[in-house]
Amino acid sequence: MPDAWTPWFTGSVLTLMFALMARTRMPPDAAVMGALVLLLVGGVVDPGEAVSGFGNPAVATIGFLYVLATGLRRTGALAVISNRVLGRPKTALAAQARLVLPVALFSGFANNTPIVAAFMPMLTTLSRRTGIPVGRLFMPLSFAAILGGLCTLIGTSTTLIVAGLMLSWSGPVFGAETMPHMGMFTIAPVGLCVAAVGIAYILLFGRLLLPAKTEEPDAPESVRQYMTALRVGADSPIVGHSIERAELRHLPGLFLSRVDRGSDAINAVPPHFRIRAGDVLVFVGRLDSVVDLQQIRGLTPVADGEESEPRHTAGQQLVEAVVSSGSPLVGTSVREAGVRTRYGAVVIAVHRLGHTLRGKVGNIVLKQGDTLLLETTPGFVERFGNSSEFHLVHQLDSSTPRHERATLSIAILGFVVLALSTGFLAPMTSAMLGAALMIGLRCCTLTQARRGVDLSVLIVIGGAFGLGNAMLNSGLAQSIANTIADTTQSAPDFVFLAAIYALTVLFTTFVTNSAAAALMFPIAMQASYEMGVSPLGTAICIAIAASAEFTTPIGYHTNLMVMGPGGYRFGDYVRFGGPLTLISGVVAVSAVSLFIA
Repeated sequence: MPDAWTPWFTGSVLTLMFALMARTRMPPDAAVMGALVLLLVGGVVDPGEAVSGFGNPAVATIGFLYVLATGLRRTGALAVISNRVLGRPKTALAAQARLVLPVALFSGFANNTPIVAAFMPMLTTLSRRTGIPVGRLFMPLSFAAILGGLCTLIGTSTTLIVAGLMLSWSGPVFGAETMPHMGMFTIAPVGLCVAAVGIAYILLFGRLLLPAKTEEPDAPESVRQYMTALRVGADSPIVGHSIERAELRHLPGLFLSRVDRGSDAINAVPPHFRIRAGDVLVFVGRLDSVVDLQQIRGLTPVADGEESEPRHTAGQQLVEAVVSSGSPLVGTSVREAGVRTRYGAVVIAVHRLGHTLRGKVGNIVLKQGDTLLLETTPGFVERFGNSSEFHLVHQLDSSTPRHERATLSIAILGFVVLALSTGFLAPMTSAMLGAALMIGLRCCTLTQARRGVDLSVLIVIGGAFGLGNAMLNSGLAQSIANTIADTTQSAPDFVFLAAIYALTVLFTTFVTNSAAAALMFPIAMQASYEMGVSPLGTAICIAIAASAEFTTPIGYHTNLMVMGPGGYRFGDYVRFGGPLTLISGVVAVSAVSLFIA
């Protein structure tokens, strides 16, 4: 029996945690761990209960799914699919329609956070090409990812957390059986209803309620212009297409200077010019756009401006290096400098302040202050970062995609989805095997896999389990559950489910979705037991309510991800996301009452 003061102490600690997270004065992982420390010192939980979440299979499953998504991103699989899907829409409605449907589908079978991260630069490029405001694209991207993730077990971390809590439930037994399990598509009947209505809402009201924020172009004098040359491979999808159809005429921040075909140089390339395998495309443009070119399958940088054999680019990194006055490169051409033999690197592009470089990349005579974009092996920055041969060495947050393994990474994802759907492997086993295959078959490196895992999310989720134990031990969960049960005692079951849904949404507006689900679960299960309501239906309400909170950027991390790039303010989420939050709640509770409870 808990002491009389422990519910008050636990409630005060959680209230403080909520306040810190809501005001964003402290990162969510720090706030959760700080609350756990106070509850440990206060004796509300013991050390084993405090860290029990970090040993939960659901938390490990989420970590392995991050690795799976990293493999898809590093092979360019998501980019290939999304570029084909997005195309070149002419209106905001057409762009939204071509965006939300595939994003929702992808999010059902892969964690939505990396999917949003993969689509964001593509939408920025699409906005620059078409003039469609970014404000009409980024919030629909986040909302569609959330809605699609509601349809399967692995779509969101929230559903995995709820499923893990159901497996490890140590509270009251419901009837003759213990807590039911949540399979791959258990949530689908409800999630599909919410997703369908939500997507229809986005398409109907997106043009009316979303801000027309446009991508602001960089000031011309502040843009560094690089010159780069890329050879068209035989396997490139643009072979046989015209310059216009290959969408090479209006690239954001890039200008197609000429095409080298054998000994001929075609300047002022007409839009109907057809591309052949072996053509060398010479571009002039800003750094981020030049880096984006490296992501296109079948376009290979011409090594140092030379006609050379194909290079193996797996594991390569992109580095900027500024040539110093004492560098042996000064006064030599790119071709004669021996960059590959001297540094183990390849010159991808060259920038010279105040000058527009012409001719072939290999013929450019290097000067002090020239900036080289290099494709290097790992360790280049460590070896030459303090060298007198370069003033500055900076590694870009990019690497050459392993396009040849894109099909393989999609096959691995398909295997994991099949394993989860049929249940012949446990969720954690499936995700762990998929992550191992991504690394073992070189879809991503071990270093990339480590960087792809968002530790702060895992810390919040693991710590939230400990907070749930504190609510149970202190009696706080029981007190809140009794209040809910007393309030809805004579009402139909859907009123009880609506109360659970609303309380979960309220929690989610102050803390992260995963933390809200973990905190609400013991409260809801206690109340569900006392009311005699289906625990599965209650759990599904928690899983959807904790994710389908669109009113604030705080409620779901993908909403925070798109806030800055989309140019949104807090009020934009209230105006466009508030009605969707209400609609989602009505549909979810109604669907649970019909199909589950």
